[in-house]
Amino acid sequence: AKASTLISLFSAAISVYLAVNNGLVESSLLGINNFGLSIRIDALSSLMFTMIAIIGFIVVRFSFNYLDGDSGQGRFLGRMAITIAAVQLLVLSGNLGLLVIAWILTSISLHSLLLFYRDRSGAIVAARKKFIVARIGDTCLVIAVSLLYLEFNTGNLQDIFNELNSLLVTKSISLRLELAALFIAFSAMLKSAQFPAHGWLVEVMETPTPVSALLHAGLLNAGPFLIVRMAFLMDATAYASVLILVVGAITAIFASVVFLPQTSVKTSLGYSSVAHMGFSLMVCGMGAYSAAMLHLVAHSFYKAHAFLSSGSVIDKMRASKVKKANRLGSPIRIASSIVLAITIYLFFAWIWGVNISDEFALVAIGAIIVMGLSSLFTTAIDSNGGIMLMFRTLIIAVTVTITFFTLESSMHYVLVQQLPELIKPSFVKVVLIISILLIFGFVTFFQIIAPVIPYKNVYRVWFIHLKNGFYVNAMFDKMVNALHIHQLNKMHNPIVESRNFNK
Repeated sequence: AKASTLISLFSAAISVYLAVNNGLVESSLLGINNFGLSIRIDALSSLMFTMIAIIGFIVVRFSFNYLDGDSGQGRFLGRMAITIAAVQLLVLSGNLGLLVIAWILTSISLHSLLLFYRDRSGAIVAARKKFIVARIGDTCLVIAVSLLYLEFNTGNLQDIFNELNSLLVTKSISLRLELAALFIAFSAMLKSAQFPAHGWLVEVMETPTPVSALLHAGLLNAGPFLIVRMAFLMDATAYASVLILVVGAITAIFASVVFLPQTSVKTSLGYSSVAHMGFSLMVCGMGAYSAAMLHLVAHSFYKAHAFLSSGSVIDKMRASKVKKANRLGSPIRIASSIVLAITIYLFFAWIWGVNISDEFALVAIGAIIVMGLSSLFTTAIDSNGGIMLMFRTLIIAVTVTITFFTLESSMHYVLVQQLPELIKPSFVKVVLIISILLIFGFVTFFQIIAPVIPYKNVYRVWFIHLKNGFYVNAMFDKMVNALHIHQLNKMHNPIVESRNFNK
């Protein structure tokens, strides 16, 4: 296990070197009729390969102590290594054939990890739902790949991208390509636990913590990565990008709201991942692929750390010396917080030369950042925290804004050769994006004023509904007959059988 992670890191370093010096490196094809197995090394694949290598190294090392003394530790590390290899093979795929094989292999290897403890009924339920969702997603990808091969008579990704660039000029997109893009969108959404097929992700907590870290920091990213990899197809077609924009936005808003009342650390992190994946796909739907990749990489490292350190969260909270400031509920202070957030963002957008008409997607993403900064400023300004709290908040807000613009520009520079140019969205997309921003704004404003609203019993009712995710997952359980699994495990429970026998 140690050797495999070190070899992976060394291979990632070589891939970065090749990408920097050559731009694009492709291996020879092992297959027939331009369809088979080949490796592709470019800026996008090297970025993802390196990220997975680092996270895999950390997760495997964490597993040494986490499962020390467990009789199945060797079996666990073997399955973990296969899963990491499958994800790396996916991001390095240079042909549609290898892309499909690696995509399916990631699901199968993950399934074996989810059922590492086969005697836990919760793990069985989550794995069964994941298996059903994954097989549907795999089928969608196979259909999409078949359509693309029939259209271009090749499985080589670079040849397909070149053909798509030509079609963008002539704007002669066939129905076959529209359907292929839609099936790719469906496959990516199912892979990344998008609403309403998100329930399995918040229930896979019966598996060892390293599995959760690898799942949330690596495997979930396969959905947004597939969209970014096929970005030329997404931009060439009309309906797929609209689909992931809408579904991603719904998922992000839904999961963000349901996340708030959760009392379990890992369940909260699960809904957080659902929301982040939704946000990444939404940004892809806007056409800002470099910003989506920035968010994806940042979220991966953050979520890996969050899961691996989740066991010590309570100790950290108890040791914390920070006292929560009390909100005052002043309308003037709340309005000042919002104005200050807008001012900071517009100032740095002006420095970076962001053009509202040409870069509407980046402006929309910036509006969401403003909402986050508004919530941050309100906590400091509309409270009794004092001048020092306001000063620290201002420093954090400026740092976040500068970091966003700097890293987004850097990511765009790195990936510029592998992604299509940021284009002006259609009228339909503009209307959808504005509508989404209004909903985000309403939710953010309610979150800002919620602490100062007088408490009523009706809030308790909504709290219960939110905590249960409006029972969407329960309906999905019923669809796949997951509740029946609980009954079977209860029937085979020795204690229950003994009681029945005594009766």
